[in-house]
Amino acid sequence: MNADVDATGGLATEPPGQGSTGQDPAGTAGKGPARKGIALLLVFAVVGALVSLSLGYYGRTHTPTGRPLALLVGFTGLTPMKAWLGTAAVALGIFQVVSAMWMYGRLPVKRKAPPALSQAHRWSGAVAFVATLPVAYHCLWSLGFSTFDTRTTLHSLFGCAFYGAFTTKMLALRANRMPGWALPIAGGLLFALLVGAWATAALWYFAQPGVPLR
Repeated sequence: MNADVDATGGLATEPPGQGSTGQDPAGTAGKGPARKGIALLLVFAVVGALVSLSLGYYGRTHTPTGRPLALLVGFTGLTPMKAWLGTAAVALGIFQVVSAMWMYGRLPVKRKAPPALSQAHRWSGAVAFVATLPVAYHCLWSLGFSTFDTRTTLHSLFGCAFYGAFTTKMLALRANRMPGWALPIAGGLLFALLVGAWATAALWYFAQPGVPLR
């Protein structure tokens, strides 16, 4: 969930003027690049969908081990480790959304976003993604693509879709001539999928009485 207004050209800009008047009566100046950008975005979306489907296929065909590969220091069980890492990723994701809105000028504040916020935004996104990796690994390797009930099915779908959306977002972030709405929508979708995966696993776990917290 990484957005950089300056580096990616995420805000829409007017097409360059044509002729001595700087006018484009036909309104065609930006249509070619815009169409190419949308076509490229669709290609990225297909790539992301393939990533999601691949993860789902592996999760369904792989025989779950039922045990963790390794636990982080301080944790005695797989489920609480996953729950806390997922919660940390969501907390960083909230910072991602707020900082992106500030950089895009969408917050009701007069103060301009400080230059350091861009770096903080990038690093928080990287840390959030890294925090999800042990969760995803153990979800697929230890538990598999679970469909025991509605909650576990939704969690599996959200989790696989999250990494597909992440792939699409990162490809779009590094491409030129993306539509101005592409990155905000991709980032919002990515955050929504993360929250969905967290709510159907970590939040549900913490709501259960008497569960171990580590």
